[in-house]
Amino acid sequence: MKVKVYNLKGQNAGEIELKDEVFGVKIKPEVVHQVFVQMTNNQRESWADTKDRGDVSGGGKKPWKQKGTGRARHGSIRSPIWKGGGVTFGPLTERSYKTKINRKTRHLATKMVLSDKAKSENLLVVEDFSFVDAKTKLFANLLKALPAKKSYLVLGDGENASKVYQMARNLKKVIVERVEDANIMDLLSKEAVLATRSGIARLETILK
Repeated sequence: MKVKVYNLKGQNAGEIELKDEVFGVKIKPEVVHQVFVQMTNNQRESWADTKDRGDVSGGGKKPWKQKGTGRARHGSIRSPIWKGGGVTFGPLTERSYKTKINRKTRHLATKMVLSDKAKSENLLVVEDFSFVDAKTKLFANLLKALPAKKSYLVLGDGENASKVYQMARNLKKVIVERVEDANIMDLLSKEAVLATRSGIARLETILK
């Protein structure tokens, strides 16, 4: 598959051949969904917490004697059946929602999303990010000159990654991250992906 390459003015500067092993993968929504759910689970934190009968205060003395009162026997007011007692099987902060993601499966899902971006012409490639100055206005002008998209995931590579982040961090609906950190959550959250020639080559090396 071939896609257009643009210069920093948004003008057509040739084409680049994409490897089918990365950008021509058959898309299976169930695989992408599986990895997406696993990633969201791994980001989840457990906040809810309850006290069991060993954590609540009071209850050191038996409420009343075992027999002869006509009432049911009880050993502690900390029992879960008492008001103010402990909670049975309640949520605890020690709970972990983390699930294992196999590297091959994660890479496969990433390749599927990239393939979908490429087929829908939402994968945009520029020659490089060698701007004369690290100013946000220059990067914003580049995005305006490219085929109209509402939001971008910008993949920086090598020494340019920090420079691009500095230029684009204040732009709305733009996420900047290293090529090595590309993941399906960020890929799916933005309409288009913007990368350089060297960034595409780096992606193909990582995901092969």
